[in-house]
Amino acid sequence: MSTAPDRLTQLSDLAARWQQVLQAQLSQQASGAPQVQIPDPQSVQHAFEALWRVVLEKPEPMLRAQWDFWLAYAELTQQTLRQFWLGEPPPPAVPDKRFKDELWVNNQVFGFVKQAYLLASRHIQDGVAGVEGLDVHTARQVNFYTRQFVDALAPTNFLATNPTALKATLDSGGENLIQGFSHLLDDLQRNGGRLMPKMTDTTAFTLGANVASTPGKVVFQNALLQLIQYAPSTSQVHQTPLLIVPPWINKFYILDLKPKNSLIKWLVDQGLSVFVISWVNPDARHREMDFADYLQQGVLAALDAIEAATGEKRINAAAYCIGGTLLASTLAWMAAAKDKRYPPSRIKSAAFFTTMLDFREPGELGVFIDEQQLAGLDAYMEEKGYLEGHQMAGVFNLLRENDLIWSFVVNNYLLGREPMPFDLLYWNSDATRMPAAMHRFYLRKMYLENALQAPGGVTLAGVPIDLRAIRTPAYFISAREDHIAPWTSTYVGARLLSGPVRFVLGGSGHIAGIVNPPAANKYCYASNPALPPTAEDWLAGSVAHEGSWWSDWDAWLAPHKGKLVPARTPGAGSLPALEEAPGSYVRARL
Repeated sequence: MSTAPDRLTQLSDLAARWQQVLQAQLSQQASGAPQVQIPDPQSVQHAFEALWRVVLEKPEPMLRAQWDFWLAYAELTQQTLRQFWLGEPPPPAVPDKRFKDELWVNNQVFGFVKQAYLLASRHIQDGVAGVEGLDVHTARQVNFYTRQFVDALAPTNFLATNPTALKATLDSGGENLIQGFSHLLDDLQRNGGRLMPKMTDTTAFTLGANVASTPGKVVFQNALLQLIQYAPSTSQVHQTPLLIVPPWINKFYILDLKPKNSLIKWLVDQGLSVFVISWVNPDARHREMDFADYLQQGVLAALDAIEAATGEKRINAAAYCIGGTLLASTLAWMAAAKDKRYPPSRIKSAAFFTTMLDFREPGELGVFIDEQQLAGLDAYMEEKGYLEGHQMAGVFNLLRENDLIWSFVVNNYLLGREPMPFDLLYWNSDATRMPAAMHRFYLRKMYLENALQAPGGVTLAGVPIDLRAIRTPAYFISAREDHIAPWTSTYVGARLLSGPVRFVLGGSGHIAGIVNPPAANKYCYASNPALPPTAEDWLAGSVAHEGSWWSDWDAWLAPHKGKLVPARTPGAGSLPALEEAPGSYVRARL
């Protein structure tokens, strides 16, 4: 424990750093640098103004909800008094990991604080959700922002009402709070004045060493991508190469974290010649790069490079999230363009990981999609040439605010602890920018207009496309708890394709449901050979299987792999090796 003089020195240093942070923020504001706030405060204001207009016009449901709350609160008070005077046992523990400390159950004061908060939280959210008369988009916004409000006010987020933080303060003589304030200043300085808690020990990971470490070479690059060819781990490989098209929101190595959970390494070990696109982290030079550029300089360029490297014109393809949206758009373009260089047969099979093609129900991401908010983004991107990575990261963090924001506020600032090393959160913190033209097109055409699902609704490189023209065998894997690409929406998109489709539903969420190696023996997956009209009908007729969907996809892929041929060494073909994997594009950080 620090001595008094040491403590004064620490406090003096922290005060000086705090002044530096404030001065930096004032300088940034004075510079007139373009700013955009996500969520847009005006959008939040307009949503709640609409709510209160409806409530004032028809106040009975809200008054009834308030009456129900006060009755429930009176019952809670009586229950607490019976515990105190009569020794009644406390109510059963609530399955909420924010309240893990035993004092939330064993201490009557903290127990009451917890129960009162949960009661108020539930009634506020139920009361807002029960208001009728709002349009669907506004109702979704009101519900989402109400949840953000009640989660921000959880007693666990404040020193005076968090028993774990209070114990740490007493035990350390306040050292945890000094460390916590130091962490806060570190975060503010690192993020340009933005409050984004550090999620993991970033010094614990090095690209190419303990993440993104599967051996390989960069064998091709252009302004938009580097193409990585991975070194074989078997003496023979299947004739047909596999191209992975990752999303350009964050980076490709979500599929190549530690070796034990690397999908890329696992595929190499199955005897596949694996190629992966590593997208550039764009800046103002890429402002005019649009969705068609990602098609032409992305997927099509990779096809030609793989042919040059292996001699194989035909490939299998797999794509993740927005990468899958691009892959499906490419297949539809190939079907419509009638370009002899790129017939649809060049892609023998296509796998889509948590991919949306029909965006009519985008889940909570839809909260951020309307004309007003997109106009603000357009103005910002027009000035900058891109959307900053931290803005996209902030949106995704808000979808899981307790796990990705408030848990780190408590750990880092109240408890004064360093976050634990975690490869997934290291990747999550390694954000990427979005080129202005591409992101504007993607948000408007896909999310706002839902144009991709309509025949001819989207035109790419001068060619109107129709997903129904895709006859390539397709494998769709979605995740039951996905909050970014809801599985019921990905199912609707899968039914748009005209070729044979296998739809599989995995466990967990957008990331853990995909990064699920067979050796982990976690979750399970469901399959149904039929594609009935609704996702509910598909689920009702599905069969559950133990284990990982990776093995299921590998079995489905078997007829498309081709015969065994001698293993291919990256750089030994017509394309020389440019540098070691994972390449330089992926190393560009914000």
